[in-house]
Amino acid sequence: MDRQDSDYAIGLKAFWPMADALKNCYSSPTFKQLTQQLSMFKDTLLYLSKAIAFGLVMAAVVLAFNHFSKSSVNLFQQSDDLQRMSFNTAVRKAAPAVVNIYNLGMSQNRPLNKSKLQGLGSGVIMRSEGYIITNYHVVEDADEIVVALQDGRKFSADIVGLDFDTDLAVLKIEGDKLPVVHVDLSSPANVGDIVLAIGNPYNIGQTITQGIISATGRTGLSSTGYQDFIQTDAAINAGNSGGALIDTTGSLIGINTAAYQLRNEGGGHGINLAVPIKLVYDIMGKLIKDGRVIRGALGISGEEVINPVVGQMLKIANLRAVVINSMETNGPAAKAGLQPGDLIIKYRGEVVMGVTMLMDRIAETKPGTEVTMQIVRGSKIMDVKVEIAEKQVSYPDRK
Repeated sequence: MDRQDSDYAIGLKAFWPMADALKNCYSSPTFKQLTQQLSMFKDTLLYLSKAIAFGLVMAAVVLAFNHFSKSSVNLFQQSDDLQRMSFNTAVRKAAPAVVNIYNLGMSQNRPLNKSKLQGLGSGVIMRSEGYIITNYHVVEDADEIVVALQDGRKFSADIVGLDFDTDLAVLKIEGDKLPVVHVDLSSPANVGDIVLAIGNPYNIGQTITQGIISATGRTGLSSTGYQDFIQTDAAINAGNSGGALIDTTGSLIGINTAAYQLRNEGGGHGINLAVPIKLVYDIMGKLIKDGRVIRGALGISGEEVINPVVGQMLKIANLRAVVINSMETNGPAAKAGLQPGDLIIKYRGEVVMGVTMLMDRIAETKPGTEVTMQIVRGSKIMDVKVEIAEKQVSYPDRK
């Protein structure tokens, strides 16, 4: 037997005792008991795992069902709100600040000179100090003005200032805890916006009507040229004048002024007008400060002209100008040497885009200021210096 066979025989002799020991171990009662316990533990773990997995699945199903149910309820609630389209929140926010105004006059023919009702309208409380904005024609020729709030309180009002050109007036009452309307000057009024008109039509009590903004910048419907109307189809009847035009958030966007009428016809054409809030706020500030609106005047009347032929001659593309039709004999324009037929193309260096724009710039110029205007006379362009005068206001006597 060689050395390799000898080593193999020695290995087998060493292995067999170990194999016999392992065999005895596997066949012992202790090992069998341990194996049975491990098998039972495995079955228990498998059962628990299935139970936990089932519980997790059911929990996920319940959570998903609850989420879907809440979403469905919210969708139904939103659908109900859309169907209702209620503006109650906006009305409750603004309506308390809208007041009834009664224009009273003294009559010599009445016993004890008792006052009589000359007119009625509405107004809006703008400041907590008691400042109220309304229309000039609502308080015109009044001997006494009574303001009634929606909470039942009544006050005698003083006139702070009047402006015939914009048909606006500022009144003042003395009272505590006065409701004030919300104003957002940064939010423009856009065509198509839903609006609400609040006032006291025919003295039947505060009433809200609803419509949309049909147009903005309706200067052509102004008798003075200084009004820049919002047009709406929200009904504005007698007694609504001076009331609030609000948006759907309850913010004031205009003061209701008039219903468009044809000759002797009444309203009802769906063309109603309001003064926009920016103009209202500007005029109100001036009336509170000075008691009147101080405007510059040039002493001319004119109309817009677009003349491409003259523009080509002067090498000015898209020439726009205001042609002078007439002038006051001793007005600022006449004193400066302007003539009918002159075309005003620039005012203080700013290109003139139309009559409204020019008249606004002139009105905003402080009386006594010397300004330079660029005009076209014949085929020549020239600069003319003019000293702006103060516009004289004559209030019509309708008594």
